[in-house]
Amino acid sequence: MTDSEAIQLVMQLMSISGQSGQEQSIVELICSRLRQAGMPESSFATDSCHHRSPFKGEQGNLAVKLPGTVRQPRRLFSAHTDTVPICVGSHPIRKANRIYAADSSTGLGADDRAGVAVLLATASDVLKHKLPHPPLTFLWTVQEEVGLQGVRNLRVGMLGRPRLGFNFDGGSPTKLTIGATGGYRMEIEILGTASHAGNAPEEGVSAIAIASLAISDLVKNGWHGKIVKGQSSGTSNVGVIRGGAATNVVTDRVVIRAEARSHDPKFRERIVAEIDKAFLRAAQKVRNHRKQRGEIRLHGHLDYESYRLSSQEPCVAAAVDAVVQEGLEPELAIANGGLDANWLMVHGIPTVSLGCGQKNIHTTSEQLDIKEFLAARRIALRLATDIESR
Repeated sequence: MTDSEAIQLVMQLMSISGQSGQEQSIVELICSRLRQAGMPESSFATDSCHHRSPFKGEQGNLAVKLPGTVRQPRRLFSAHTDTVPICVGSHPIRKANRIYAADSSTGLGADDRAGVAVLLATASDVLKHKLPHPPLTFLWTVQEEVGLQGVRNLRVGMLGRPRLGFNFDGGSPTKLTIGATGGYRMEIEILGTASHAGNAPEEGVSAIAIASLAISDLVKNGWHGKIVKGQSSGTSNVGVIRGGAATNVVTDRVVIRAEARSHDPKFRERIVAEIDKAFLRAAQKVRNHRKQRGEIRLHGHLDYESYRLSSQEPCVAAAVDAVVQEGLEPELAIANGGLDANWLMVHGIPTVSLGCGQKNIHTTSEQLDIKEFLAARRIALRLATDIESR
């Protein structure tokens, strides 16, 4: 595939709508292009991860396996197919060395259609040019943007036991992400007592008052936002508050969604515990004239666990070498967000993440740097073949 063809491919992919749970059209295009390149039907496999996801959806993960022509450990290449809602309706246009969304009210969708294109171009080139290669697995995941649901519920057996993983997602292709934070999400339900706010406010127990005291407690004591306690650090955020229907009613129910993150699992657990305690303390402080208090119901789950690879890990060493062979300077990095690599690590596949030139992701000013995208494509081909690109 020429550079021009690769650019046309990524623009086509970005123009197809496919937010989380609606990835079927993009997966069908991937399969069609691979069949055109000569991929045998026996190489394709999908799973039913969408049935296990809380968001359901129309499509599972797609895995495509190639037997090796040289005896080496199997290598996995991954990218996620879904985009965030702001990218629905994207119409990519090229201006010089960047690609933008033509409509200023939409995102571009380079996150992660650029990664999808890198994998598709790599697989196509290996097939069309009959390039020598180790055993390869290409994995296109779904529902990454809603808590890594696709890779979390992945049917690992369809991958063929890869030993090295390379995840192509956002950022620069020279930025090699070898670790990422762990994330815990919470839903906090506050139950109070309703009453008429004008005639009998003393009868009510305000769920909103409880929520406000708890959040104030977290901020005052350094458990909201960026958190640093001694040598430990992390973050927390109250991101969603829902409750109330009228100003003349003491609100009896509020639902809050919050999160806690840290590279240290034990410190993340402490952040969660401090959030729990703040809401329980607040519930003790708000009472009606009968001394009745509200109730706190806490629900939470681990979205993804933190990880960190050694710089000597084979996948990291291979990625560093591929970047250097391109005449570029590799940079090892740690992410403060979750990646498909978090769950690939849990599944037993050491995985380094590389960018594809995406800039300002999840915004209407998103762009794709063409030079970096093409560099990512060349790096991926090197990792898949260990020979010069043709």
